[in-house]
Amino acid sequence: MEFDLAITDALLSTTRAVRKRLDLEKPVPREVILECIALSQQAPTGSNTQGWRWVIVDDADKRAALGELYRSGAGDYLSAAAAATPTEGQTGRVLSSAMWLMENIEKVPVLAIPCIEGRFPEGAPLAMMASQYGSIFPAVWSFQLALRARGLGSVLTTLHLMKEKETAELLGIPDGMLQVAMLPVAYTKGTDFKRAARPGAETITHWNGW
Repeated sequence: MEFDLAITDALLSTTRAVRKRLDLEKPVPREVILECIALSQQAPTGSNTQGWRWVIVDDADKRAALGELYRSGAGDYLSAAAAATPTEGQTGRVLSSAMWLMENIEKVPVLAIPCIEGRFPEGAPLAMMASQYGSIFPAVWSFQLALRARGLGSVLTTLHLMKEKETAELLGIPDGMLQVAMLPVAYTKGTDFKRAARPGAETITHWNGW
């Protein structure tokens, strides 16, 4: 199998964290979400455990409740960040879009919560935590790439985890499941996303030692 590297590289380099360009008006069909989840299931997992689970919220009332939980968990954090961050420049733009998302998150057509089976015991070793997160985040990124290829956008958020217990109660998530993020998902206003400015790979790469 030969891949078109131009298309592949464009997908990998233009799948951005999308907030303000999420289309809050256009419905997202469930079959599109399921297609993207099916592709995410091809991602590798530790010991091939395949412990991924997804909670997809498209009900307006539950999205509203999640929005309140998100704001109650994120409000103080983002307000403090805003007070300490200049409004100009890339960091200011990112913070502005994060504040916009906090205020509008329940309006996004779909909120996707990726979970994985198994929670950490008290004092869990780093290797255990790395293995668990490493078994779910490749699937999350595959999901986001699949969305981008279909004209949808997303952004990985974690601030609702400050209210993880309340979220689990709201959605009936079992005690043994570990929530790892929440992704607002919608079609995007335009698809002309560009590469971000990043330092050269050679500036962050160390060969055979630091």
